[in-house]
Amino acid sequence: MTTEGNPISTAETIRVVVVDDHPVVRDGLVGMLSGQPDITVVAQAADGRDALLQVQRHDPDVVLMDLRMPDMDGVEAIGELQRRGHRARVLVLTTYDRDDDIVPAIEAGATGYLLKDTPRDDLFRAVRATSRGESTLTPSVASRLMGRMRESPQTLSAREVEVLKLVARGRTNRQIGRAIHVSEATVKTHLLRAYDKLGVSDRTAAVVTALERGLLELDRPDA
Repeated sequence: MTTEGNPISTAETIRVVVVDDHPVVRDGLVGMLSGQPDITVVAQAADGRDALLQVQRHDPDVVLMDLRMPDMDGVEAIGELQRRGHRARVLVLTTYDRDDDIVPAIEAGATGYLLKDTPRDDLFRAVRATSRGESTLTPSVASRLMGRMRESPQTLSAREVEVLKLVARGRTNRQIGRAIHVSEATVKTHLLRAYDKLGVSDRTAAVVTALERGLLELDRPDA
């Protein structure tokens, strides 16, 4: 299902696609966002598959994405957007705050994660931050992620290892994001998690410490 939003205005306007399988929720979000002078809703979608189509058609800056939807859920859609190399950044807006919802969404490439009880002004700020590539997390979600990291401080995820290998090769965050098909903000998130686990504060120290602890093994250069 697709519904056009306001006419496209200036280059400074943040172009948004709203994705949710509940029509009443979509209408409410469109109404709120359309009242902001710097935000334009260019399309709506009722599931992840339609979201991919609308992103392809409208090239938005931000996709406001629900998670649990029929046909294709939000996590799958986020991952597919990353694989296709779309520039749109994804802000998750959902009622679910469990680890098995949060972590897959972040790992798939979501820039931010909010719950649907978020005050509207906080939502507006989060949309603007997401358009700039800045991560925004509901406090309860941030606490869960921090708690999860503290539970296994010595273990790097496969994605964190992949990012550190590319850091060791001298790649920038932007280059890493392009190489592994995630946003630059997501690369920063992976690096910050790795720093916290390793007890370091910069890229070089992270690589050195991971190597020393046997958590990272660099590939040999081709002969």
